[in-house]
Amino acid sequence: MDLKELPSNVGDGNISEEANILISSLPLCTDFQGKKLCNYQGCWYKYNTLQGVLNFQRGFEPQDTDIILASFPKSGTTWLKALTIALMERSKNHSFDHHPLLSDSPHGIFSSLPRLFSTHMPLHAMHETLKGSPCKIVYLCRNVKDTLISLLETTFEEICNGTIYYGPIWEHVLSYWRKSLENPKQSSWIVLLPRKKKILDCLEVNKTKISNKVDRSIFFRKGEVGDWKNYLTPEMENKLDMIIQEKLQGSGLKF
Repeated sequence: MDLKELPSNVGDGNISEEANILISSLPLCTDFQGKKLCNYQGCWYKYNTLQGVLNFQRGFEPQDTDIILASFPKSGTTWLKALTIALMERSKNHSFDHHPLLSDSPHGIFSSLPRLFSTHMPLHAMHETLKGSPCKIVYLCRNVKDTLISLLETTFEEICNGTIYYGPIWEHVLSYWRKSLENPKQSSWIVLLPRKKKILDCLEVNKTKISNKVDRSIFFRKGEVGDWKNYLTPEMENKLDMIIQEKLQGSGLKF
């Protein structure tokens, strides 16, 4: 997509001079779409995303009741935020017909207290800003292979060497995993498990067979746990297994 087609707040034109100077000093690479990425504090960002990270680090003031939902891209961020909003709105909206999620995306619904945020930033990018704050952090972890399948428009080699948007994924996952071990009262860990047909059959949307008007293939694939087996060759699977074992060794985290 051409930058001219993007909203003004996400184009590279909004990058400050200070950020441009910083970018010029950072390791750079180009992704499969020709987009430039820079490595800041161990994570690969698009230039405009880095500006947002810097703004957060220097200007965000956490409140004690804040809830921060975090995940790696393509791990279920929208799903988790929708569930959280549904829980927060239960006492306010007793009528299903007027629920805010029926008319707006989870990312377009804003709460006052507690404030609800979602992010793809690794934890170390937020550490100094959130240090000393009792705000709650909820991390959604999806099997690394399933997450990477949703990113297969990226080349396999970029996935393996970590030069992808918000990558490396191993460091991203581990940053939140270690936090959940150090302070389980503040940081919660959610693992995306296989969906049960019995549970899905109870959902109203599955009874009525109402289809979404948006072509789901544009946004995501099947979204099934274990679907990576339909895409990875045995050689690719073995290579990923070795990388995952190496990166997660000694952490206690397993998939």
